[in-house]
Amino acid sequence: MNTFFSRLNAIFAFTLSTLAGLTFLCFITTAFIEFKPPVSLNTAKAIVKIAADHSTTRERFDLGFVNFDLQADLTPIFNWNVKQLFLYLTAEYETEKNSINQVVLWDKIIQRGENAVLDYRSLRSKYYFWDDGNGLRGNRNITLTLSWNIVPNSGMLPLLSGDGSHRFEFPSEYTEKM
Repeated sequence: MNTFFSRLNAIFAFTLSTLAGLTFLCFITTAFIEFKPPVSLNTAKAIVKIAADHSTTRERFDLGFVNFDLQADLTPIFNWNVKQLFLYLTAEYETEKNSINQVVLWDKIIQRGENAVLDYRSLRSKYYFWDDGNGLRGNRNITLTLSWNIVPNSGMLPLLSGDGSHRFEFPSEYTEKM
């Protein structure tokens, strides 16, 4: 009546149900924790150059270069359910062409067990700061924000921003040299 395979199936179903319950408990114990440590941002240097897009047309676009300072202690974010953090620095600004422009300038992955205290001085942006027109030169309202994705062992992948941002402006003249 109770064959070997039916007993094996019962053990397998019980094990899967127990693991699903434990995974849910792992998720629910950290689901309502607030992850907003303070972040300090500052721009050390901001210049804008004009560059030509040779791939499609001969139009000229603004290309920004930003060196920034970043200080943040992200160790309170790590608990037993956090596997890693994916950090990224965005610049958000407005132009006549587009009401919202967002550009990722820098990113970093911090694994559990690594040093989560960030203290960078005059760090260059990792990615190009292109504008699809001439909206960077003289722009006085560019906001830098540090955000992160928490990669948990179980549960949702929250998208969060740090508590603090920095506003800066690009010069009104193009720079020839770096």
